[in-house]
Amino acid sequence: MKDLWTVASYTIKDMFQKKTFLISNLIILIMIVVGFNLPNILSSFDKEEGNSNTTKELVVDSKNIYEGTLNSLNSLDLGYEFMIENKEVTFEQIKEKIENDEIEDAIIIDKVNDKIQMTYIVENATSMTQVPESLQNTFINLYTNLQLTKLDLSEEQLASLNPEFEFELKQTEEQEVKGNVFAIMLLSLVLFYAIYFCAYQVSASITTEKTSKIMETLVTSTKPRTIVLGKTIGIGIVGFIQGIIIVTVALICAKYCLPEGVLDAVLDMSQITPTLGIFTILYFILGYATFALLYALTGSTVSKPEDVQTANGPVAIVAVVGFYLSYFTMMNPTSDLNVFASIFPFSSPFCMPFRIMMGIATPSQIAISIAVLVATILIIANISIKIYSNAILNYGSRVTLKDMIKMYKSKDDNNS
Repeated sequence: MKDLWTVASYTIKDMFQKKTFLISNLIILIMIVVGFNLPNILSSFDKEEGNSNTTKELVVDSKNIYEGTLNSLNSLDLGYEFMIENKEVTFEQIKEKIENDEIEDAIIIDKVNDKIQMTYIVENATSMTQVPESLQNTFINLYTNLQLTKLDLSEEQLASLNPEFEFELKQTEEQEVKGNVFAIMLLSLVLFYAIYFCAYQVSASITTEKTSKIMETLVTSTKPRTIVLGKTIGIGIVGFIQGIIIVTVALICAKYCLPEGVLDAVLDMSQITPTLGIFTILYFILGYATFALLYALTGSTVSKPEDVQTANGPVAIVAVVGFYLSYFTMMNPTSDLNVFASIFPFSSPFCMPFRIMMGIATPSQIAISIAVLVATILIIANISIKIYSNAILNYGSRVTLKDMIKMYKSKDDNNS
């Protein structure tokens, strides 16, 4: 146990001493702070330039089609400052007003063959530029109401033309899904990257130490099993601390930098419970251990840092397939495929915490999922340590799959 902690503490210290690690994390934190403060930064520039949040919109109704009712537009709080003109204004005059920043957009209203024609004029139009839907609905409703008032209908008749609709959603599935599924999918993505990149560091660390010959010293002073587990634990602790710092900074920025209510609208905080936190940490640890031990295996089979990415390819494919299995089945979280993804060991770390969050994971499913993950970790650990023990001091060509099979079957086990 002492040797295990010695390797782990050495790994932790080595990680925190790397300038690239510190700089990359500092950049991530700065990006988070700037990202959440971006709306405030942009609004401060608007204030300095004397800009308002309203759009100056010129509305030209030279034929008085709306019969003076357009003056009510500014009382609707649509985010526009409407300037109504009942005389004819040419396209060139509108162009000049836009160039002089007197207005931003303009609408010319005309009636052609009993059709109301609305011409929307902007400074630059792209394939994505459209007449704002809010303006379309406003002008249609205003004209409709104008025509209805001419029919001299009773209040009951007017009410019958605009009934109130109430929609209710029900499901046939007995299990009720709680929370915002899209927010849950986003959180699953964050958990995947946290597990994946922490585990990837194990492979990179082992290969780097082989190159610097540090591994020879470690192997002569302690068992290979201790090195594997110690480095896995050490990098896991660093990744866990890194994750806590990033999440804490992000939550603080979201609370104090975003407009009130935005965070609650995106993420249902009522579903964030201590129980969910415990299970998320547990699945992070188990998921990290699964992929870290696989990466420890691939890292020991190469002698050059530039070969690490190629060696890690198969593990990366397994991780990505597991993640996408979890990610896309969340669109139908009560399906049998999503249940499978929550138990399959290479996808369950990204899936089960959020089935728990949605309130659809049963105690038996959670127990089976954890048991399968633990069993998988033990199997991978046994294989990884055995091959690691035989491949770690190999400084020649890359160890092939055939070589790894021979190493695993070899009776000469350096673990003892």
